[in-house]
Amino acid sequence: MSGDLRLLNRQRTRPVDLRLLRRMLNHVLATSLAEREFDLTIHLVNAAEMTRLNETHLQHAGPTDVITLDYSAAAPGTPLAGDIFVCVDEAVAQARRFRAAWQSELLRYIIHGALHLEGHDDLRPAARQRMKREENRRLRQLARGFNLSKLRRKTRV
Repeated sequence: MSGDLRLLNRQRTRPVDLRLLRRMLNHVLATSLAEREFDLTIHLVNAAEMTRLNETHLQHAGPTDVITLDYSAAAPGTPLAGDIFVCVDEAVAQARRFRAAWQSELLRYIIHGALHLEGHDDLRPAARQRMKREENRRLRQLARGFNLSKLRRKTRV
Protein backbone atom coordinates (compact mmCIF):
# COMPACT_ATOMS: atom_id res chain seq x y z
CA MET A 1 0.00 0.00 0.00
CA SER A 2 1.24 3.47 -0.80
CA GLY A 3 -0.37 6.80 -0.92
CA ASP A 4 -0.94 10.28 0.31
CA LEU A 5 -3.12 11.04 3.31
CA ARG A 6 -3.77 14.65 4.22
CA LEU A 7 -5.63 15.79 7.35
CA LEU A 8 -7.11 19.28 7.51
CA ASN A 9 -8.69 20.45 10.75
CA ARG A 10 -10.94 23.48 10.20
CA GLN A 11 -13.11 23.14 13.30
CA ARG A 12 -12.82 24.13 16.95
CA THR A 13 -15.59 21.96 18.42
CA ARG A 14 -13.13 19.39 19.79
CA PRO A 15 -9.32 19.38 19.90
CA VAL A 16 -8.12 16.42 17.82
CA ASP A 17 -4.70 14.76 17.97
CA LEU A 18 -3.96 14.75 14.25
CA ARG A 19 -0.78 12.66 14.61
CA LEU A 20 -2.70 9.88 16.32
CA LEU A 21 -5.56 10.20 13.83
CA ARG A 22 -3.05 9.80 10.97
CA ARG A 23 -1.61 6.65 12.59
CA MET A 24 -5.11 5.23 13.05
CA LEU A 25 -6.14 5.99 9.48
CA ASN A 26 -2.92 4.57 8.03
CA HIS A 27 -3.67 1.40 9.98
CA VAL A 28 -7.24 1.23 8.63
CA LEU A 29 -6.04 1.90 5.08
CA ALA A 30 -3.25 -0.69 5.33
CA THR A 31 -5.57 -3.41 6.56
CA SER A 32 -8.49 -2.63 4.25
CA LEU A 33 -6.79 -1.54 1.05
CA ALA A 34 -3.82 -3.93 1.14
CA GLU A 35 -1.82 -3.10 -1.99
CA ARG A 36 -4.03 -0.40 -3.43
CA GLU A 37 -2.72 3.13 -3.87
CA PHE A 38 -4.61 6.12 -2.50
CA ASP A 39 -4.74 9.90 -2.49
CA LEU A 40 -7.07 11.04 0.29
CA THR A 41 -7.78 14.24 2.14
CA ILE A 42 -9.80 14.13 5.35
CA HIS A 43 -11.39 17.47 6.27
CA LEU A 44 -12.61 17.98 9.84
CA VAL A 45 -15.21 20.76 9.63
CA ASN A 46 -17.87 22.47 11.74
CA ALA A 47 -21.62 22.48 11.15
CA ALA A 48 -21.65 25.80 9.25
CA GLU A 49 -19.07 24.59 6.71
CA MET A 50 -20.76 21.20 6.39
CA THR A 51 -24.10 22.93 5.71
CA ARG A 52 -22.50 24.91 2.84
CA LEU A 53 -20.91 21.75 1.42
CA ASN A 54 -24.14 19.76 1.72
CA GLU A 55 -26.15 22.45 -0.07
CA THR A 56 -23.49 22.97 -2.77
CA HIS A 57 -22.62 19.36 -3.58
CA LEU A 58 -25.77 17.42 -2.67
CA GLN A 59 -28.46 20.13 -2.79
CA HIS A 60 -29.59 19.12 0.72
CA ALA A 61 -30.44 21.64 3.42
CA GLY A 62 -28.59 21.67 6.72
CA PRO A 63 -25.53 19.83 7.98
CA THR A 64 -24.82 16.13 7.63
CA ASP A 65 -22.28 13.80 9.23
CA VAL A 66 -20.02 12.97 6.26
CA ILE A 67 -19.69 13.88 2.60
CA THR A 68 -17.44 11.91 0.29
CA LEU A 69 -16.21 13.31 -3.02
CA ASP A 70 -14.82 10.51 -5.17
CA TYR A 71 -12.16 11.42 -7.74
CA SER A 72 -11.19 7.82 -8.53
CA ALA A 73 -11.44 6.60 -12.06
CA ALA A 74 -13.96 3.80 -12.49
CA ALA A 75 -11.34 1.45 -13.96
CA PRO A 76 -10.07 -1.38 -11.71
CA GLY A 77 -6.57 -0.92 -10.35
CA THR A 78 -6.70 2.87 -10.34
CA PRO A 79 -5.75 4.69 -7.15
CA LEU A 80 -8.41 5.48 -4.59
CA ALA A 81 -8.76 9.28 -4.61
CA GLY A 82 -11.11 11.64 -2.88
CA ASP A 83 -12.03 14.08 -0.18
CA ILE A 84 -13.90 13.04 2.95
CA PHE A 85 -15.55 15.88 4.86
CA VAL A 86 -16.50 15.03 8.44
CA CYS A 87 -18.65 17.26 10.63
CA VAL A 88 -17.25 17.13 14.15
CA ASP A 89 -20.35 18.91 15.51
CA GLU A 90 -22.51 16.07 14.15
CA ALA A 91 -20.13 13.46 15.61
CA VAL A 92 -20.49 15.07 19.03
CA ALA A 93 -24.29 15.33 18.76
CA GLN A 94 -24.75 11.77 17.51
CA ALA A 95 -22.36 10.42 20.16
CA ARG A 96 -24.57 11.98 22.83
CA ARG A 97 -27.68 10.55 21.19
CA PHE A 98 -26.25 7.01 20.98
CA ARG A 99 -24.32 7.22 24.27
CA ALA A 100 -21.03 6.72 22.50
CA ALA A 101 -17.73 8.58 22.48
CA TRP A 102 -17.43 11.37 19.92
CA GLN A 103 -14.05 9.93 18.91
CA SER A 104 -15.74 6.67 17.82
CA GLU A 105 -18.37 8.59 15.85
CA LEU A 106 -15.66 10.66 14.15
CA LEU A 107 -13.79 7.52 13.11
CA ARG A 108 -17.04 5.85 12.04
CA TYR A 109 -17.73 8.76 9.66
CA ILE A 110 -14.23 8.59 8.18
CA ILE A 111 -14.55 4.82 7.71
CA HIS A 112 -17.99 5.36 6.13
CA GLY A 113 -16.48 7.83 3.66
CA ALA A 114 -13.64 5.45 2.82
CA LEU A 115 -16.16 2.65 2.20
CA HIS A 116 -17.94 4.89 -0.30
CA LEU A 117 -14.61 5.44 -2.07
CA GLU A 118 -14.11 1.67 -2.16
CA GLY A 119 -17.43 1.29 -4.00
CA HIS A 120 -19.90 0.60 -1.18
CA ASP A 121 -23.25 2.32 -1.25
CA ASP A 122 -26.01 2.79 1.27
CA LEU A 123 -28.94 3.61 -0.99
CA ARG A 124 -30.84 0.34 -0.57
CA PRO A 125 -31.62 -1.23 2.83
CA ALA A 126 -29.61 -4.42 2.18
CA ALA A 127 -26.58 -2.44 0.96
CA ARG A 128 -26.91 -0.08 3.95
CA GLN A 129 -26.85 -3.08 6.33
CA ARG A 130 -23.74 -4.53 4.63
CA MET A 131 -22.02 -1.16 4.84
CA LYS A 132 -22.94 -0.76 8.51
CA ARG A 133 -21.54 -4.22 9.31
CA GLU A 134 -18.28 -3.32 7.54
CA GLU A 135 -18.11 0.01 9.42
CA ASN A 136 -18.58 -1.82 12.71
CA ARG A 137 -15.97 -4.43 11.81
CA ARG A 138 -13.34 -1.83 10.91
CA LEU A 139 -14.11 0.31 13.94
CA ARG A 140 -13.75 -2.72 16.26
CA GLN A 141 -10.48 -3.63 14.55
CA LEU A 142 -9.22 -0.09 15.08
CA ALA A 143 -10.30 -0.08 18.75
CA ARG A 144 -8.31 -3.29 19.33
CA GLY A 145 -5.10 -1.56 18.26
CA PHE A 146 -5.65 1.98 19.57
CA ASN A 147 -7.17 3.79 22.52
CA LEU A 148 -9.78 5.84 20.66
CA SER A 149 -10.33 8.23 23.56
CA LYS A 150 -6.78 9.54 23.11
CA LEU A 151 -7.91 11.24 19.89
CA ARG A 152 -8.98 14.13 22.10
CA ARG A 153 -5.85 16.27 22.14
CA LYS A 154 -5.00 17.75 25.50
CA THR A 155 -5.39 21.51 25.40
CA ARG A 156 -2.62 23.70 26.74
CA VAL A 157 -3.36 25.84 29.77
